[in-house]
Amino acid sequence: MQPSSSNSLAQYALVTGNYWAFTLTDGALRMLVVLHFYSLGYDAFSIALMFLFYELFGVVTNLLGGYFGAWVGLNRIMNIGLGLQIVALCMLLVSPHMLTAAWVMAAQALSGIAKDLNKMSAKSAVKLLAPSNQSASLYRAVALLTGSKNTLKGVGFFMGGALLGSVGFTSSILIMVASLSIVWLFSLVLLKTDLGRHKHKPNIALLLSKSVAINRLSGARLCLFAARDVWFVVALPVYLAQQLSWEHWQVSSFLAMWVIGYGLVQIMAPVLTQKPHQKTLTHTLILAHKSAFKWQSMLSVIPVFIAYGLYMQWQASVVLIIGLGVFGIVFAVNSSLHSYLILAMSTKDKVAMDVGFYYMANACGRLLGTVLSGFVFLQFGFIACLLLSTLLVVFAAFITYGLAKPAPINS
Repeated sequence: MQPSSSNSLAQYALVTGNYWAFTLTDGALRMLVVLHFYSLGYDAFSIALMFLFYELFGVVTNLLGGYFGAWVGLNRIMNIGLGLQIVALCMLLVSPHMLTAAWVMAAQALSGIAKDLNKMSAKSAVKLLAPSNQSASLYRAVALLTGSKNTLKGVGFFMGGALLGSVGFTSSILIMVASLSIVWLFSLVLLKTDLGRHKHKPNIALLLSKSVAINRLSGARLCLFAARDVWFVVALPVYLAQQLSWEHWQVSSFLAMWVIGYGLVQIMAPVLTQKPHQKTLTHTLILAHKSAFKWQSMLSVIPVFIAYGLYMQWQASVVLIIGLGVFGIVFAVNSSLHSYLILAMSTKDKVAMDVGFYYMANACGRLLGTVLSGFVFLQFGFIACLLLSTLLVVFAAFITYGLAKPAPINS
């Protein structure tokens, strides 16, 4: 069920606000856990394992979340996600001797479920609220939501490092619990539209996509995000702290600026990839498929150059700042193109399940990248993480090259 035009904008503003608030706490929590447990003496692989269930449960959540979103409404799924994030944060308020790696893994599992429920709801709403058959509007809406989310995630990274350095781990968690609880209460009262809810219970057999194009796009997404997280999630912050002796605030500030810049580029992606005269959905899809392959091919060479600079022992901080900055720009365009393509290729009556399936693949990529980030860094070092990133991007480009031109039906 789609809301009437009179309240669709207000409802989408609420969905976006919820998504932004959640993203701030998610980014801050990620940085708090990485830096806090590194300071306690945990190695890179042990820290990576703390996020194992966060990513693993995201795989299941995206697959089932789309189904339940179509059944009970995306607004209810979003509120459940916000509530679960509050519970996950509260789990970290136990006394220090109870704050074991296993307990943190359990809290992160709950947080992973919450995050993917929230994200799936927000991104599915774009398809339902964007004007029908106006591909340019859909592309801009997707880019704006995705880019603003990542910009705020970067702010969350900075916030996590700043809070940890100023008030400590426990007080930081308390501040986030109080703030997100206020947002959740407003959401329960004001977010009322049953956005995306089917009139009848959807067929569970539709959980797995029957579209070859969506399956291939999902495979490319898996490789793309594994290529990012194999160095970004654990290896990079630990490398900066361990090898370059950066302080917590320096690590979090650098990662925050990277993600903020990444989000800003995502917002500008339609300008960078879409010709002004391409107005129809078919034209835009053709252009987007070609652009996706081109930008992924560009992305594949960047980690090699970063690895070469580090191997040659050039100034490591300069190599990383410039190299990862360029990587972030090109990756951001790739991400926006993918986020647009999944919505453009989905039908409105099945968007929640198509998006859920697609982000299940995204979660698989993050899971793979997270585990490899800790393991490869510990065993072979940061340069090996960068080389593996290149290989994964090449796989993504190969899959994208074989992606058939879809013929979406926007019902």
